[in-house]
Amino acid sequence: PHADVRIGSLMRLTPHLTEGVFVTRLNRFAARVEIDGRTTHVHVANSGRLRELLCPCVRVLLTPVSPGTNRKTAYDLSLVDLGHTLVSADARLPNALVYEALEQSLLPQFAAYGAVARERVFGDSRLDLLLSDGPKRCYVEVKSVTLIEERTALFPDAPTTRGQRHVRTLARAVQEGFRASVLFVIQREDLDAFRPNDTADPAFGRALREAHATGVEVYAYRCRVTPERIALSDQVPVLLPELPVKDTGAAVEIPLG
Repeated sequence: PHADVRIGSLMRLTPHLTEGVFVTRLNRFAARVEIDGRTTHVHVANSGRLRELLCPCVRVLLTPVSPGTNRKTAYDLSLVDLGHTLVSADARLPNALVYEALEQSLLPQFAAYGAVARERVFGDSRLDLLLSDGPKRCYVEVKSVTLIEERTALFPDAPTTRGQRHVRTLARAVQEGFRASVLFVIQREDLDAFRPNDTADPAFGRALREAHATGVEVYAYRCRVTPERIALSDQVPVLLPELPVKDTGAAVEIPLG
């Protein structure tokens, strides 16, 4: 069961989303979409593979780019309609959602910090957030998640050396006396738990487990997604099955905090 936190932190979407039909992914950051019978290129703000989302003929909702913006594409791909649920495909949003929640003191596990700063360097990594209160510091890395299998959210959907480096940097921060956390924001609602995707990137899974063993805190939250807004919702359990996975299916479940 999940803890019903009801965070309330949200990002309002433009009231003028444009409906389209997905055609094909051109590269990591561009796709072709059909709008009213015409195809156009759109920006995809997500470097993940997104194969479970970006399928031919799936309905998508696009955010028009503001006039005067020096952009090659007129739209951002914002939401994917899977029929039973909407999914946010914009990997930029989770960081903003968490920042807003921290600014409003909506995440109780971080209530001890009065200041929030974005993009601070520690070691060889630029981490998303630094929380501080006098000499107390907590480094936080936020990861966007969209992949779901059997109601379990998985990260990453492809090998990520950057993600491995980030969690190892968080572990070093703990070893040097600071607090550190990685927060997985799942941009959809149809799930019950989170675990690392050991099939796609076993090295990341090992790095996350090792970081957690040193004291790095691991949290996961799902989101409520509508055409009007995306809201950080409730916390879900984080599952860290042993590696290699044994026949017993033994797993460590991190208590909700």
